[in-house]
Amino acid sequence: MTRGGTAQSRQPNGASSIYLGKDGRWHGRVTVGVKDDGTPDRRHVSRKTRPEVTKVVRELERQRDKGAVRKAGQSWTLATWLTHWVENIAAPNVSENTIDGYRVAVNHHLVPGLGAHRLEKLEPEHLERFYKKMQATGSAAGTAHQVHRTLRTALNEAVRRGHAVRNPATIAKAPRLEEDEVEPYSVEEVQSLLAEAGKHRNAARWFVALALGLRQGEVLGMHWTDIDFELRVIRVRRGRLRPRYEHGCGNRCGRKPGYCPQKINVRRETKSVKSRAGQRPIGVPDELMALLRRHKEEQGLERALARDLWTEKGYVFTSPVGEPLNPNTDFHRWKDLLKAAGVRDGRLHDARHTAATVLLILGISDAVVDSIMGWEPGKSARMRRRYQHMTGPVLQQTAAKIGALLWAVPAEVAEETGSRAAVRSGPASVDSAVYLADLGGRRLAFAARQHAEQVVAQWSEDRPGQAVQVEEMGREHWEAGGGAQLIRHEIPDRRMVHHAHAVFLTGGERLNVGSPPRWSTWAWDFELDLYTDLPVRWHTSRRSGQEIEAHVRGTDEDAVSSAYVEACAQAVDRARHPGRHGDPAV
Repeated sequence: MTRGGTAQSRQPNGASSIYLGKDGRWHGRVTVGVKDDGTPDRRHVSRKTRPEVTKVVRELERQRDKGAVRKAGQSWTLATWLTHWVENIAAPNVSENTIDGYRVAVNHHLVPGLGAHRLEKLEPEHLERFYKKMQATGSAAGTAHQVHRTLRTALNEAVRRGHAVRNPATIAKAPRLEEDEVEPYSVEEVQSLLAEAGKHRNAARWFVALALGLRQGEVLGMHWTDIDFELRVIRVRRGRLRPRYEHGCGNRCGRKPGYCPQKINVRRETKSVKSRAGQRPIGVPDELMALLRRHKEEQGLERALARDLWTEKGYVFTSPVGEPLNPNTDFHRWKDLLKAAGVRDGRLHDARHTAATVLLILGISDAVVDSIMGWEPGKSARMRRRYQHMTGPVLQQTAAKIGALLWAVPAEVAEETGSRAAVRSGPASVDSAVYLADLGGRRLAFAARQHAEQVVAQWSEDRPGQAVQVEEMGREHWEAGGGAQLIRHEIPDRRMVHHAHAVFLTGGERLNVGSPPRWSTWAWDFELDLYTDLPVRWHTSRRSGQEIEAHVRGTDEDAVSSAYVEACAQAVDRARHPGRHGDPAV
């Protein structure tokens, strides 16, 4: 057989071939592997001259021998590969928080900025120019660095699967990331923070952060079963995840999912901590354990106040209705605490730096520090350098001062913030007597007479005609009667609470037409059936006789009025369409 006027002998199977085609061009074919269906993967090239096609054929053979030939099949752009990688490869195999970071890097930065490039033609210079542009348009160096790490991970997977020959992200220079020096809070700053925290609910949450250095997720994910009050140990087992919401109203409210009145969290609330070192027991000081006991008692009172609105999930730190705290809300509470305490601004994670530095000053051994902070072996030395700060203000504090760091409140601070901060910040001396405010048969015990007298005076204004008085009793006698946990060290909270209530029949008609739909009353925190400290809270419920009730109450009258309309609308819809709301059919 002749081709191009020259006799050709048959080449062995799999060998490369070069020939002159009928179109007048030189062609080459190189076997580089096997396709997915088992047939030989022969690549075709074409050039005007034989030397040109020979050069390309030899280059293909060299790439084949090195295992660097791109896999045959779909020709990926960076956008199509990243989208496929993040949703189908990464999402099922990484944690929820990690995939959130990947999605932001891919969807908000990489696809809009580099997505049109073909995967095999992406160059390191493209990436470096892109990172520079990101920073020029306002992105932080840390954001650009996170984008670089995400791209490097995605392209490593493309190379491993044969969709790309090389990974340009391993060649490109990553954005320079300078780690900011963190200055931990001083003794005085911590004292101010904790004195201010003592005036708010969930005060123990900040004591745990500053005393033990737990991460935010570890604190918010803590359950009561993780605390051993007898052994005085906290076992860190899980971390709180950021919630992700979807509409519970069928997307009828017109708001974003996170602001939907019936929003549904579609993400699990917690996950196991990220490493074996992270799952650790931590010894708890007696003072902090006492604060946690007091916090548990306060949570029990909140549970009673919330009644049917409470959702019991076992968390140590919760919303006023038992739900786990949202990490974003917790972050803003930290910022509010810094402002209220007059302390310089800082990250919530700086509390962890502060706790690590305290351990350094106290001379705690490295092994114990690693265990408390949850650092993995092999990384602990680097983490200690990062978290333990030998700054001037810290070195000036003595070990004795650190020992009293978290629970010693200066006299002027205690006088300024009142008894609430003093009581929550540590044990206080107690009188031998208690003072009982007798409010028409209801008796409340107070440590100070003036508090009992103030409550009696205000109660008389709210409910004229009821018999009230202040009675003194020995503390031992009061505690012997089971009232040890009912001695108050402060004035109970009192506020105007607005209520709304309606009952609907199965057809949607209102049943309680003879009673007022709304009313307002002064309520104290010990009046469980009337009091609330929430601006508004509503829900609907089904009675045993199939009627639907709408309940609304709160301290914001306008919000209660608005919520009443929404609650009634849901109650009517629930009465008419029980299956839509998961109720049994009538």
